[in-house]
Amino acid sequence: MSNEYTVHLKIEHLPEGEYLATCDDLPGLVAQGRTVSEAIEIAQDVARKLIESYIEHEDKLPGTLKKIADEVELDVAIGA
Repeated sequence: MSNEYTVHLKIEHLPEGEYLATCDDLPGLVAQGRTVSEAIEIAQDVARKLIESYIEHEDKLPGTLKKIADEVELDVAIGA
């Protein structure tokens, strides 16, 4: 069984030109990057560490986290 989860990221373009990723599913997840892709990559690392911390400390995972079963659909940003 997979130990992977999906989270819904909110990506905001900041006035300074960078991108800020936050997540209502995982309080404390905040990531900033020069591009959308970089912000997502950093957010994935932060989310992984937060989830590992929940598990390590035997805390209950937020109920909004969705465990990946056999299939997942994602919207991805593509630059052109």
